[in-house]
Amino acid sequence: MSDLPTRAISIRQPWAWAIVNGGKDIENRDWYTAVRGPVCIHAAKGMGKQEYADAAAFITSTIGSARDQEWLTKWHGVCAAPYRLDRGGIIGVAEIVDCVRVSDSPWFFGRFGFVLRNARPVDFIPVRGELGFFNWRKNLQVAA
Repeated sequence: MSDLPTRAISIRQPWAWAIVNGGKDIENRDWYTAVRGPVCIHAAKGMGKQEYADAAAFITSTIGSARDQEWLTKWHGVCAAPYRLDRGGIIGVAEIVDCVRVSDSPWFFGRFGFVLRNARPVDFIPVRGELGFFNWRKNLQVAA
């Protein structure tokens, strides 16, 4: 845990899963960021049924058109089921390398896109999220 970046960004599921496991290389936002470097990916607690269904359909179609056969073999070209998605904590790490207004990535559909590289999963760490970037260590859920 001590080797993880201090800064985190909260992302709703299944989008957070797609970053860490599915090759999602853009995080769409309505705001610009100058932040660069590694950040923890925090999976938000909230996820509605229709929200999941819409996102999972998009993720499956995007991954299904990907060229990464190793990934397709591993995940069978589909988004993880809702009950398999960790929520309310840190699930991975990614590096923000740019913030763009235009991208050829199939994942880009926002006003701004945080360009992500080197995403990887980590063991789940329960943490309360916040808006924007936040120091996740301050929000660790300490056992009583």
